[in-house]
Amino acid sequence: MLTLYPDIKPNAHHTIAVDPPHEIYIEESGNPDGIPVLVVHGGPGGGCEDYHRRFFDAERFRIILMDQRGAGRSRPLAELEGNTTQALMDDMETVRRFLGVDQWLLFGGSWGSTLSLVYAQAYPERVSGLVLRGIFLCRPQDIEWFYQSGASRVFPDYWQDYLATIPENERGDLVSAYYRRLTSSNELEQIQAAKAWSVWEGRCATLHPNPRVVEHFGHPHVAIALARIECHYFMNQAFLEPDQILRDAGRLSEIPGVIVHGRYDMVCPLDNAIELSRAWPEAELRIIRDAGHSASEPAIVDALVRGVEEVVERIEEAGK
Repeated sequence: MLTLYPDIKPNAHHTIAVDPPHEIYIEESGNPDGIPVLVVHGGPGGGCEDYHRRFFDAERFRIILMDQRGAGRSRPLAELEGNTTQALMDDMETVRRFLGVDQWLLFGGSWGSTLSLVYAQAYPERVSGLVLRGIFLCRPQDIEWFYQSGASRVFPDYWQDYLATIPENERGDLVSAYYRRLTSSNELEQIQAAKAWSVWEGRCATLHPNPRVVEHFGHPHVAIALARIECHYFMNQAFLEPDQILRDAGRLSEIPGVIVHGRYDMVCPLDNAIELSRAWPEAELRIIRDAGHSASEPAIVDALVRGVEEVVERIEEAGK
């Protein structure tokens, strides 16, 4: 089984001012002349983590990490103004031009798969390949599964902690109830709701309980950005048209792709990946039998590292 590459440090950091008040954080590591790859993090609002650099051979890849609006080291933290899917796509284009990249490989999981797909559909000529994990189509049923009714029946004990923040008379629409608290002027109410929302996700993200993942999701800096921005997007149907990703899947037909999805993914169930695979048959689907949702699970790591190599081979063969 393949594991992550050795830890590396960034060799460049950048901050780019985009639409006020947003400033986007970017870092580069690996080979400045290598194959450009952009890590598209999840959430929305999740931010990049240091281990994300380690999915790639530092001698062969120019590894680019970008914290999306309001997330990670981008500023202002948890900012909702001007935070839309189209704005994030525009930021990706701004970053690409700033770094002088003609084409890049997109490496995205969960919401990162969503954003990678819609960007690739809008700019297919800018995408050399796609390596995607934990597919999230952002359909109403996908949001309802995890935040209203579905995963609640698999994790009823964790669900009680998620519900506890919301009075019974507001539980018919939990996303709206959380949104009211996450946008409240009461900072204590905001952070209490954010931790409950984010820890629910962290607890359900792995096949086996992983305290490190739960601790990360429960960190106040992570929780407030993740919860506020996710809820903002879900209140607005992720700023996508109905079934947009599946409808426009034909635009991906010339892009080499690998789809990695844990069979026991309870955050984004496997039907998301199956539906995408049907609409985009040119991509290779890898269903990982011993995994849930998280990119840090060993079997997912193995599949992603292999997936990167497979997509690069296909890119190189097509270029011959």
